[in-house]
Amino acid sequence: MNGGARWLIRCCGVALLALGPLATCRAQSPSDSAEMDAMDSTDHQAAHAAHEAMSGSMSSDPHLVLTPVRPRSPADSTRAVQLVAQMRVALARYHDVRAAEADGFRKFLPGVKQPIYHFTSWRWALSARRRFDPTRPTSLLYREGPGGALVLAGAMYTAPDRTSLDALDQRIPLSVARWHEHVNWCLPPRGQRERWRERRDGKPVFGPKSSIATADACTAVRGRFVPRLFGWMVHVMAFESDDPKVIWGGGAEHDHMHQ
Repeated sequence: MNGGARWLIRCCGVALLALGPLATCRAQSPSDSAEMDAMDSTDHQAAHAAHEAMSGSMSSDPHLVLTPVRPRSPADSTRAVQLVAQMRVALARYHDVRAAEADGFRKFLPGVKQPIYHFTSWRWALSARRRFDPTRPTSLLYREGPGGALVLAGAMYTAPDRTSLDALDQRIPLSVARWHEHVNWCLPPRGQRERWRERRDGKPVFGPKSSIATADACTAVRGRFVPRLFGWMVHVMAFESDDPKVIWGGGAEHDHMHQ
């Protein structure tokens, strides 16, 4: 096994243990690992914080980047309809969450009450780095239904953080959906997980709800600045409704995440 292969396995092992479904592994060389170094040291709490951040407004958040809305075309609309149709056929068997688990999907943050539960396939997550396949999402999304049963609501697709806007548009039209990316986080230094609880002026010092969004401001509180935490991601709520506004998250806001 060559050095690059060993490095990729180490990368993915760290992401699996520490970040849950929001992280993706980058196939890069060790010399290009500044961003990966930050991800290696990002703990379970950072992943949890990122998950919670998506339950609020995403259009005015300094820690999130949204793809710009492109003018819609008939071709885009057709592609969107076809994508949802493909999802509904290919993923129908996962209405039963036990089928998803049998196929290798694993629940993110088990034991934690969430508005949307992510079940992630790491095999499909790695495949998504190379190509887009609407029948193989990175994560399946479930809501808790009557009696506590999990109900399939949609899927999450991911792409490497260096993916261009044009390439994202080729995966899912940017006139239809808005991909998002977590950016400009100030994290506690390695080995100081207890500092996640720090607050100033009633607000968290670290994480997605902090007002700190620059490297200088993060250095001033003795934090660790991460300009880009995860890759691109988008939710498609294909099983939630036939309304495109619900399926594609209502444009700038991921209304399906609001509770």
